[in-house]
Amino acid sequence: MLLETKNLHISYGDIQAVCGVNFSLEEGELVSIIGANGAGKTSILNGIMGIVPIKEGSIEFNNNDITSLATYHRARVGIRMVPERSRVFPRLTVHENLMIGIYGLRKTLNVDDRISWLHELFPILRARNNQRANTLSGGEQQQLAIARALISDPKLLLVDEVSVGLMPILVHLVFDVLKQLNQEHGLTILLVEQNAMASLEISHRGYVLETGTCADEGEGKALLEDSRVKQAYLGN
Repeated sequence: MLLETKNLHISYGDIQAVCGVNFSLEEGELVSIIGANGAGKTSILNGIMGIVPIKEGSIEFNNNDITSLATYHRARVGIRMVPERSRVFPRLTVHENLMIGIYGLRKTLNVDDRISWLHELFPILRARNNQRANTLSGGEQQQLAIARALISDPKLLLVDEVSVGLMPILVHLVFDVLKQLNQEHGLTILLVEQNAMASLEISHRGYVLETGTCADEGEGKALLEDSRVKQAYLGN
């Protein structure tokens, strides 16, 4: 098991965002957590990354308990996160944004090879290499945010609402890239999404989150055909 949460509880003051959630990922899986806005999806990713504290429960990564590890330690053991709405560094160039992704790791990576691979994966970033990130379109910034997370060669990629604010054609492009990373490069991905159809179509498995609790789980294709999921999230 690459990642496993047990009885995960996350609170913001008196507001409980996540209530006793259990889920897991095997190495090489692409798993989605779907749910409405406010269901607690982003809180789970922030908890795994150490951005918010865990009130109760545990998180194991690669058979090690990381519940109390600082965020930068979690990054060093191979977890990277693509935040919602890209959140690139606007006044830095594309290249400078990428280099931030390997802070503290330069001696352990072949940086030129990683950048060449990312330019093949996202050709627009090669063309925009010396431009400031704030001059990129929303879709280009999203590609940059994914590339910045990938440059460190992570074991696990956490992706938060990658489709938010993107035109449909760009949503299709980004989900194709995530599918390619998983199927062709074996990258383990935990994908949090409101776009249930797009995420479940590329996922091995999925979890349905409702008001901080896991309401359902199953194979991606099975959840797409589940009448309750269809009614709640697919408009059928």
